[in-house]
Amino acid sequence: MSNASPPTAQGPLKRVLVVVYTQTGQLSAIAHRLIEPLVDDADIAVHIENLRPEQAFPFPWPFFRFLDAFPESALMTPGHLAPLGVPAEAPFDLVILCYQVWFLAPSQPVTAFLQSDAGARLLGGRPVVTVVACRNMWLMAHRRLSALLAGVQARHLDNVVFTDRAPTFATLVTTPLWLLTGRRRVVPGLPPAGVADDDIRRSIRFGRALRDALRAGHERGDGPLLAGLGAACARPELLASEQAGTRSFRLWGRLLRRAGPPGAWQRVPLLGLYLVFLVAIIVTVIPVSLTLQAALRPVLRKRLAATKRAFEQPSGSGVERLAHYDF
Repeated sequence: MSNASPPTAQGPLKRVLVVVYTQTGQLSAIAHRLIEPLVDDADIAVHIENLRPEQAFPFPWPFFRFLDAFPESALMTPGHLAPLGVPAEAPFDLVILCYQVWFLAPSQPVTAFLQSDAGARLLGGRPVVTVVACRNMWLMAHRRLSALLAGVQARHLDNVVFTDRAPTFATLVTTPLWLLTGRRRVVPGLPPAGVADDDIRRSIRFGRALRDALRAGHERGDGPLLAGLGAACARPELLASEQAGTRSFRLWGRLLRRAGPPGAWQRVPLLGLYLVFLVAIIVTVIPVSLTLQAALRPVLRKRLAATKRAFEQPSGSGVERLAHYDF
């Protein structure tokens, strides 16, 4: 999908590639709202590339099919993508890469894109803005995605984060039910799963800032384009849980991979054991970690603040430019 507006005589045409993979449709809604100002600008050509796995992932997920996607997600060994709708040699001035988090890693289709020859050629040397939408744990996925971008020599200028604002333990119920039933609101009394509608509506502020940055040629520099817009607010108290989860996911992922390929019946008993382990982690490790950190917050304040600043880079959580773009 592209906007077909011709360039005007006022300046050069800028070309923007938007890469998206979504199952629920929410990430696409965020991406389309965010890029509205770019699409509406006659001097900016936008191409939206929807990634298509060769073996499509279902939505809603059948229960064991969902669990069976875990090993390849956690180990970042995804399957192949269908051919892209854009040539790998196509020139772009900016790439907006939109992704979900699967098992504390970038989703399989986005990982496959970044590991492909076409993805490397499209991203190599180009400025990239990443956009993530997830439940609330995105720190390790961001770190791993940043490493993949560095591996293809992309210039990671900005990171924009959208999370479910509901209480953590509510999202541990609502998010899986959304994925398994296709319905955002299943349990009476609990908030709907996913990113709030108002957060999606307000994502247009990032597109306005990107439009102005492209007009001024700021994408050719090394600084963030979206600073001061509340792009990324990290919760450093979740990092310990994410690190523990990532280590255990890698261990279990290797074990399940040895049992057979995706869909193999030999995986089913191990997936059952993994599910028991995962529930045990959720009801023990996460609450204990959060409780200990709350008790030790006076001692850990400086460390948590440093972690928060590090993970909020490059865009940061400052809001000094909101009044100019959030209207």
